[in-house]
Amino acid sequence: MNALLYPIATEKVLGSVDRDNTIVYVVDMRSNKKQIKEEFEKTFGVKVARINTSISIKNIKKAYIRIGKESKASDIARRLKLV
Repeated sequence: MNALLYPIATEKVLGSVDRDNTIVYVVDMRSNKKQIKEEFEKTFGVKVARINTSISIKNIKKAYIRIGKESKASDIARRLKLV
């Protein structure tokens, strides 16, 4: 199962890339934080510090993935062509 579906690139999210070192992904509804963390670390080769999830009214699950201090979320955003 692929936990990570696609990244979100709104103005608010792109602000959190620099400010909070965070990337926001839409994830599979059945995935848990452990699965999201393992897949993100394996895909991007970075250490994940913390994950928060939320489910919107439209039944979309988002994961707010905070990257560890040794890496920069802006580098990952460039790799994803968000910026």
